[in-house]
Amino acid sequence: MRYFTKIALLTVAVSVTPLCAQQKDPMIDHIMNETYQNSQLEQLAYELIDGIGPRLVGSPKMQQAHDWAVQRFQNWGIAASNEQWGEWKSWERGTSSIEMVAPYIKSLEGMQLAFSPKTPAKGITAEVVALPLFQSKAEFEAWLPKVKGKFVMVSQYQPSGRPEYNWKEFATAESFERYKAATTEANSAWNRSMENIGHTWRSLNKPFEEAGAAGIIWSNWSRGFGVNKIFSAGTKKIPVVDVSLEDYGQLYRMLQHGTVPKLRINAQSKDHGTAPTFNTVAEIKGTEKPEEYIILSAHLDSWDGGTGATDNATGVITMMEVARILKKYYPSPKRTIVVGLWGSEEQGLNGSRAYVSAHRNKMPHIQAVFNQDNGTGRVQNISGQGFLHAYDYLGRWLNAVPREITKEIKTTFPGYPGSGGSDHASFVAAGVPAFMLGSLSWSYGNYTWHTNRDTYDKIVFDDVKSNVALIAILTYMASEDPEKASTERIKLPIDPRTQQPAQWPEPKEPTRKGGFE
Repeated sequence: MRYFTKIALLTVAVSVTPLCAQQKDPMIDHIMNETYQNSQLEQLAYELIDGIGPRLVGSPKMQQAHDWAVQRFQNWGIAASNEQWGEWKSWERGTSSIEMVAPYIKSLEGMQLAFSPKTPAKGITAEVVALPLFQSKAEFEAWLPKVKGKFVMVSQYQPSGRPEYNWKEFATAESFERYKAATTEANSAWNRSMENIGHTWRSLNKPFEEAGAAGIIWSNWSRGFGVNKIFSAGTKKIPVVDVSLEDYGQLYRMLQHGTVPKLRINAQSKDHGTAPTFNTVAEIKGTEKPEEYIILSAHLDSWDGGTGATDNATGVITMMEVARILKKYYPSPKRTIVVGLWGSEEQGLNGSRAYVSAHRNKMPHIQAVFNQDNGTGRVQNISGQGFLHAYDYLGRWLNAVPREITKEIKTTFPGYPGSGGSDHASFVAAGVPAFMLGSLSWSYGNYTWHTNRDTYDKIVFDDVKSNVALIAILTYMASEDPEKASTERIKLPIDPRTQQPAQWPEPKEPTRKGGFE
């Protein structure tokens, strides 16, 4: 998932409150009892997160996860298959070690970035050089030959590894203000330097590879204790590693004080060439209106610094558990219930965009899409995504959910159409009522989103159970609803950037062959 906050235009936030006294429904009782008395979430989480591990697009682990999900669905009597939509570079993480060998011996905390080329079997030993600040592109190009045969440190130095909340809690007011001012100035100076040399973090590695660097060292700090973001290497020949803020800072300070550290990096990843990419799609066939659909949406892929627990194994096991419960107590739904576990969300919503493209004929017949992809927290906000009458049908469906689950949920109607961020946007662009089920943070943005700490132990199963019950009941109500959900859209306001009426997002084709850039 891409983590960001977007202000919705023309919206009013309201609490979900009962429209009338809730009537007892035996199906809802079954769902609640099964969710809380016979949960399979911890077993599913163990099998996916610890048993399989990280699920980088194109990797053998990703294929293993697809096959596991299909088998799990089939064991529950739910038809499921893997639908191929493209192909990707197939890369598999191996062991890696990063050691300072001079001026003394020390093991450093870090790992390869995804898709990084491997080192020779005995590793690479080289001195370190740090990227300075530049006033011009010409100054950068004049400095560039100095990287030949060296490990290049390319991240901004962080003088304090304490998150801002820690400073705010314990520092004096004066000290905190000095910290903020120094941090703001350092960030501005770094950003100006990047502008001066004409590069962003996405393109920065290429000139060093071309200049003959031995390797590249990142430290993509995630503004929390012990957490770094782990993304893609962006090189074809030389290894790229990410090193902890603490160790990166030590190397930087050594250079500043005239001591040149020497490192040995040994990273043994495997390049398997090209692999097919899939979506796992499961289906409980409808009886009265089988050609209308409710889609339960989550992405199966992850970045691989951790094991992808909250991004997005929690969404995956939620939707699988919902399907299991509904199959057990609601095996003959009025509408067809589809579970879509998408591939390559992290590289641009590719799996869900491919599904929309391949199933264009289904799009007008989708009752609703429920998407979960922002951590382990219980659902707290739902936007109408710009569908004019979403308040009506979502309000009715939510009203059937027990108050203990909905009491904290805020709805925003009519909302604004999502154009990215997660897989609901692929469906919204096709005019489908698709809703992101926004969750309580649990420090997701800093501590687990795409980090080396996104692991099983960060899951809060009580909150995930709440989401299972919520989504199962919403799905049941959407299936039983005698009416087809309206797809009428709001009239979008003037875009302040263009002074023209804003445009509804349009469907985009996925990247069908990736990872070779």
